[in-house]
Amino acid sequence: MAKKEPKTNAMRMLERQKIPYEIHRYECKEFIDGIAIADMLDEPYERVFKTLVTVGKSGGYFVFVIPIDKELDLKKAAKSVGEKSVEMIHVKDINKITGYIRGGCTAIGMKKDYPTVLDKSAEVQDKIMVSGGKNGIQIELAVKDYLKACHGKMEAITHEEGDKK
Repeated sequence: MAKKEPKTNAMRMLERQKIPYEIHRYECKEFIDGIAIADMLDEPYERVFKTLVTVGKSGGYFVFVIPIDKELDLKKAAKSVGEKSVEMIHVKDINKITGYIRGGCTAIGMKKDYPTVLDKSAEVQDKIMVSGGKNGIQIELAVKDYLKACHGKMEAITHEEGDKK
């Protein structure tokens, strides 16, 4: 009998909400960036999203989900969640705050339900890929299902060409 693969918290949350998803596995001994993952899975960069966790001026945590080849615009991000400013949390704090590790962080099934914003570029995709809650696993699901699963909203939060830095 085949060994049963353990499920991540993100997978359990999706199943509890009866949200369909596909699992994509890749070989990973240690942290690798999203571009390397997309290349391994032969996926276009605009379909693969990374999850970034920030802390606002108020002390609250906020999650931003953007295409792997884009950069988060901290001003747009702060405005989207009603904060004066936000800054990235320190890598060493990821597990304590989210329950996930670097490279395996996803907005689905974090320790707490933090406000989550998905970049507006996702609206042209039928499905997107995000971390599955563990290095070596990506989850593919419909954009509307992702937003439902993480109680998120969509706004433009990345640097665009022509933006003033």
